[in-house]
Amino acid sequence: MNTLTKDQLHQLKDALLEQRENLQRHFESSMEDGAPAESLKDSTGELSSYDNHPADAGTETFERSRDLAVDDTLSDEFDQVNEALERIEDGSYGTCITCGKDIPFERLEAIPYTAYCIDDTPQRDLSNDRPVEEEVMTMPPTGAGEVRQRNAGKFDHADAWEAVSEYGTSNSPATAAKREVRDYDENM
Repeated sequence: MNTLTKDQLHQLKDALLEQRENLQRHFESSMEDGAPAESLKDSTGELSSYDNHPADAGTETFERSRDLAVDDTLSDEFDQVNEALERIEDGSYGTCITCGKDIPFERLEAIPYTAYCIDDTPQRDLSNDRPVEEEVMTMPPTGAGEVRQRNAGKFDHADAWEAVSEYGTSNSPATAAKREVRDYDENM
């Protein structure tokens, strides 16, 4: 038997209804902006992506994938809220669906849609959510960076630039910040 009082149950139901309303508002405002587009071209409204800098397309792709991930997470939360409201109606709310023990009121206050006590909360295995690229990546060789530390003070990449720049750079007297530069050496 559930140990929640009528006032506690009413408070939690109000919190769930408010949460459901907020989630519905989120999805309605997303639809006002336009339904999720099928392609990047549709989502940006561009006729062609060729006239855009590749970084712009990368930004659009990142923003779109982030929005889709947020919507996916909120959709799962919306389903859990509705399931919790159904459990309130059928009288099983506040009881762990795994072990049958009462879920403490404090936990329900923090996560009103939870169906699990702390001990039976399903753990997400993050190793399954890793990027596919990690399957083909190789580890850096052991001791990476040791050679650079051992050769500190010797000729390195920065020294290479200095050695090459003695022969001139793309900076010309015409693009110098100083006025009336007549020689490449004065430009530096």
